[in-house]
Amino acid sequence: MDWLQVVVLAVVQGLTEFLPISSSAHLILVPVLTEWQDQGLAFDVALHIGSLTAVVVYFRHELWGMLTSSLSALRGRGVDREAMLALWVVLATLPVCAVGFVLHDVIEGYMRSTLIIALSLIGFGVLLGYADWKQRGTRSEYHLRLRDVVVIGLAQALALIPGTSRSGITITAALMVGMSREGAARFSFLLSIPVIVLAGGLETLGLIQQPQGIDWSVLIFGALLSGVSAYLCIHFFLRLIKRLGMQPFVLYRVIFGVWLLWFFHA
Repeated sequence: MDWLQVVVLAVVQGLTEFLPISSSAHLILVPVLTEWQDQGLAFDVALHIGSLTAVVVYFRHELWGMLTSSLSALRGRGVDREAMLALWVVLATLPVCAVGFVLHDVIEGYMRSTLIIALSLIGFGVLLGYADWKQRGTRSEYHLRLRDVVVIGLAQALALIPGTSRSGITITAALMVGMSREGAARFSFLLSIPVIVLAGGLETLGLIQQPQGIDWSVLIFGALLSGVSAYLCIHFFLRLIKRLGMQPFVLYRVIFGVWLLWFFHA
């Protein structure tokens, strides 16, 4: 890998992991459009570590509260809102784990085409735009109910379809059940933590089974750049949606999807 490829892939991963525009779509298409060779599993793991570090650092206070409250609840000292939030994150992660385990080979083998990516970008983008326009809830991530978590968790399983966007579909579902824009985004980012851990774990297993030479300087730089860009993305995204909502991202998705249809299938 040359350094230009490292920089582009790291920044793309860091930005698109948390924006509702589909990281998988961009990471699949970058090598197609540039004709770069596959970056390899080791680099993928490094990028995931960078993104994971960013979201953990950004939400460190919330995560610490969730951890300590959960431990207190297990000791029989009562369940507060932080412990409930931790439970909701776990429950909302179960559907994507189950579907991913059962359909992983199908998704990897048959659904990573530019046609599916383009249609997913457009279709789920329009759905996000509708949810943002129609629903103006006020509830935060601390005011979820079980049925809300079930809806959001089932929606997150759809993110296994390339082009859907994990953050996009979970924010869409959260808006539809009455959460505020910021609350929906924050819960979506918290949900990303177990998903990134699981995805990175699977890639690590694949890396162990396929030993290869490792360029540590490339991996460290890629992880650092991915982490910095992801942290800045989370920070500015949460500020931007208060004023502009989701419509700029909807417009980007539709334009991107239409361009893919024209470029690859016209």
